Amino acid sequence: MKHNPTKKKAPAYSISGTRPRCKESCSPGPRYYVASMTRRGKEVAPAYTISGHPIVKTEITPGPSDYSPEKSRKHVYRCAPIHSISFRSKSFRVDSTPGPARYTIPKMLGPNTVDKTASPCYSMKWKSNIGYFYEDRHKTPGPAAYNRPKLDAYKHRAPEYSMSSPSRPPGDRTLHPGPAAYNIGKVTLKKSMSSGITFGIRHSEYTVPLIMEIY
Repeated sequence: MKHNPTKKKAPAYSISGTRPRCKESCSPGPRYYVASMTRRGKEVAPAYTISGHPIVKTEITPGPSDYSPEKSRKHVYRCAPIHSISFRSKSFRVDSTPGPARYTIPKMLGPNTVDKTASPCYSMKWKSNIGYFYEDRHKTPGPAAYNRPKLDAYKHRAPEYSMSSPSRPPGDRTLHPGPAAYNIGKVTLKKSMSSGITFGIRHSEYTVPLIMEIY
């Protein structure tokens, strides 16, 4: 019966029967022992075989007259260099090469050279009429012809002050108090005052006094 996957499975063990023993006749006996056989093969002394020379048929071979040893000097022995000079080719013409006017050499001066570093160039010009010896110096502008800029335009601005006439209050014709209108003695509102002592009754004014009869 197969296991139900929705239930827990308890451990299960299988018990099998005893294995049969090996048969005694499965291995060779002592009579099959060979002393010269090892795990690397048969153990024997080295042996050599001697046979006759193989027969090679000689059919046609070159003779001594077929060789030219005198022609092997350049290939076998050292020799000096040899040069050959021949006549000019017939296809060559004198007027086939371009002349000097056919080439356009780039300029080496100025900044217009693309693939070369330009050298410094200087231009020399005639003297200007300004400042020349025949110039009339009386026609030059004087100091009054220039507008003097303010110092505040290119320096720190200095402090400035304005002075005007003294200001006067507007006229007031209303009545103002004079010196006699003030009471100088009553200054306790503004100045410190010493402590004062007041004598009075302790009982209330609404309490009936105690009247005792004296005989």
